[in-house]
Amino acid sequence: MPDVQCPMPKTQLLLYLVPIIGFFPSLWTLYGGQGSREQLAVSRLSITLALTWLLGYLLFATGAATSDFFPLRLFILNSFLTSGYFLVSVWLILRLMQGKSGRLPGFSNLAERVLGKYLS
Repeated sequence: MPDVQCPMPKTQLLLYLVPIIGFFPSLWTLYGGQGSREQLAVSRLSITLALTWLLGYLLFATGAATSDFFPLRLFILNSFLTSGYFLVSVWLILRLMQGKSGRLPGFSNLAERVLGKYLS
């Protein structure tokens, strides 16, 4: 008889990666310190992606609002950043649904180093 796994952890992993909304359950999981190693890793990645997007979004929006020369270019870069964040999140969700790893080479290592110290 094959092992039947509880679908809840996979559903939680998918929830963590939903853009913007997944930040809050990810933070809750890390703050509580409860969860499997994979849940904690995906939570750290989700928070890192969301905070990176938010920082870039705010910087581009502030630059566009205060610049006399490049506001349209900064708004376009802002939209590319936002689209990229959503596309990466959807791509990670699809990878998890296929049973593959939910890691990003640069961001996962950054998330482990930065958030691993403070929230685990």
